[in-house]
Amino acid sequence: MARRDILSLAGPDLATRQRLFDFVVAELQQREARDLSRTGAYRRALQNQRDGLLAFAGLLDTKLDAIARTHNVARHLVREVCMLHRKSETSSAFWQGWNRLLARIGRPFHGVYAAVSGALHSTPRSSSLVENLNSRLRVYLTNRRHLKGGRAWLGLLQFVFNHRRFARSRCPERTGKSPRELMSRKPHDHWLTLLGFGPLQPQRT
Repeated sequence: MARRDILSLAGPDLATRQRLFDFVVAELQQREARDLSRTGAYRRALQNQRDGLLAFAGLLDTKLDAIARTHNVARHLVREVCMLHRKSETSSAFWQGWNRLLARIGRPFHGVYAAVSGALHSTPRSSSLVENLNSRLRVYLTNRRHLKGGRAWLGLLQFVFNHRRFARSRCPERTGKSPRELMSRKPHDHWLTLLGFGPLQPQRT
């Protein structure tokens, strides 16, 4: 429930999430005496990262407020439309909520729903980005602990990630393109070629 109410994209406003987050941290602090080594470390990590983990919620609040002004709809109704996105579109609960909000909001409802869907789609959850980056870095850093170089090594990883083309993606337009190509809209050579290893040779069968 804590993950759903605090970290889910479609959820309450930032202030509510912060209060719930602080409640979880306080509950963990009360239990530190039972298992200080684990609970204490976990609690401190959460406490120190609260603002970063919840940064996406402030951004979403700004977008929902703008939607409310644009469509001249009460902010709490726009928030309810946001919360409706938690439910599966194949469930009866979703359509019951849909009909209830349609009756309360009236003609602007469809525009509000589409705008909220767009806002949710364009708001990355910061913790997901961090988890994704950590999962990608962990393989390289663990398997190559013998290598030295510090910042130079991380700089090389950054270069590879920015220039390696996506073999697959949920967004079809990203497949076969690198992050740099997507940002600059300009093609570039293979990342090994860019590092000075010459043009790639076709694989032998």
